[in-house]
Amino acid sequence: MSLAFQASQALPRGTDYLRILPELVLSIFGMIIMVLDPVVDQRRNQKALGTLALIGSLAAIASTLWQARAPGLAFWNMVQVDTFSVFFHFLITTITAVVILTSYEYMEVQQIRVGEYYALILFGAVGMCLMSSAVELVLIFIALEISSISTYILAGFRRRAAISSEASIKYFLLGSFATAFFLYGVALMFGATGSTSIPTIEQHLRSGSIPVLAYVAIALMFVGLGFKVAAAPFHVWTPDVYEGAPAPIVGFMSTAPKAAVFAVLLRIMFQIHAPGRLGLIWVAAALSMTLGNIGALVQQNVKRLLAYSSIAHAGYLLVAFAALPQNGIPSAMFYTASYAAMNIGAFAVVSHFGGAGERYVTLEDYSGLGRRSPVLAAALTLFLLSLIGIPITAGFFAKFYVFSAALQANLVGLVIIGVINSAVAAYYYLRVIVVVYMHDPRDESVLPAVPLELGAALAITALTTIYLGLLPGRVLDYASRSAGDLLH
Repeated sequence: MSLAFQASQALPRGTDYLRILPELVLSIFGMIIMVLDPVVDQRRNQKALGTLALIGSLAAIASTLWQARAPGLAFWNMVQVDTFSVFFHFLITTITAVVILTSYEYMEVQQIRVGEYYALILFGAVGMCLMSSAVELVLIFIALEISSISTYILAGFRRRAAISSEASIKYFLLGSFATAFFLYGVALMFGATGSTSIPTIEQHLRSGSIPVLAYVAIALMFVGLGFKVAAAPFHVWTPDVYEGAPAPIVGFMSTAPKAAVFAVLLRIMFQIHAPGRLGLIWVAAALSMTLGNIGALVQQNVKRLLAYSSIAHAGYLLVAFAALPQNGIPSAMFYTASYAAMNIGAFAVVSHFGGAGERYVTLEDYSGLGRRSPVLAAALTLFLLSLIGIPITAGFFAKFYVFSAALQANLVGLVIIGVINSAVAAYYYLRVIVVVYMHDPRDESVLPAVPLELGAALAITALTTIYLGLLPGRVLDYASRSAGDLLH
């Protein structure tokens, strides 16, 4: 009888499945799309399967809100639902929905079969959501692989373009090396502490002297995760992959996987109280801000410019990781949400303007955009001003909170580097705005009207950017409560 009782205790209960409900919803809709793709007419499945994927992402958002009512541990303490994981679940599923909206027109113009495209977006979101709630390093590794494999394939979806295939292969090869670093770090952490559970590792490292293996393990895991967020010096893949990948997927890759990885980094760096983290983060943040902005200064391709911009923003965000936990965690979470809104919006404009084969992606192509399409120009200007950090946009408060958290931790040198880099970044963002409004258009033709779905995506991202710039308090308060859950 005791064996039967133990077996029944080991079986997951119904609440366990509730605590992975968004992942289940996304997986089910992804599988349905894969089943329907071969039997749906290719001319009609562009929007039919896209609509199904959109419904799946909206259902995942709803299930995340429902999931928030049942916080706790699940599946033998490997998954934890709290305000911290709910924040990132909501962010990732919302990003997924907006990216699907931006993909409707793009897939039709590029004439790409959409079934596996939308399914891979949903499957990638499954891994990203699971990363944000996993509190066990092996499960984090599995979720990371689910996310990575999907994005490797999505990066090469412009099959007729050699540059897209090159992007996919380069991303896959370098990503595999990064994954190996992370896995080796997990193995060394197990050797140092005897566990891969984050709470157990925390207790072990607090209980006595920290073994040397733990320092090496943290460094190796940081290398693996630093690649995923495009932090220097692990950023070399970013410009080529962003240039070759489909524009909506670049918007997806630059936000959702980063949000998931930053959630993991917050757990490892703050919940474990990772030894030696300050030196690693200080160097990575300074290098990312500096190399990213210097690289962006000389770019003529808008996608490559935004790629180097994303490296710089990874550096700004890492500044928060060097701060004290009670200030660093909320500011990092707020920055992640703000960056997601403005970057997806920018790539939504790029995806519409690029045309068939993404022919129009250089700065010269954007000449006179303000005259040819005032709506697109205004939207792009808003997102670029937010990336600079101009007041009344989300980017202003994002940088303000990050730098304030660093100053409260006496990281004056890092803040000075960040402020100087912000001034440098203003040059290349404003250069795009100058080209849009002050240069004569190369082509006097009027651009196609913005489709309803893309208009909805631009409206969502623009309103979010303005909302977070005017009324950041509610999101920051929620992030502060999330920090309390993470630390206690």
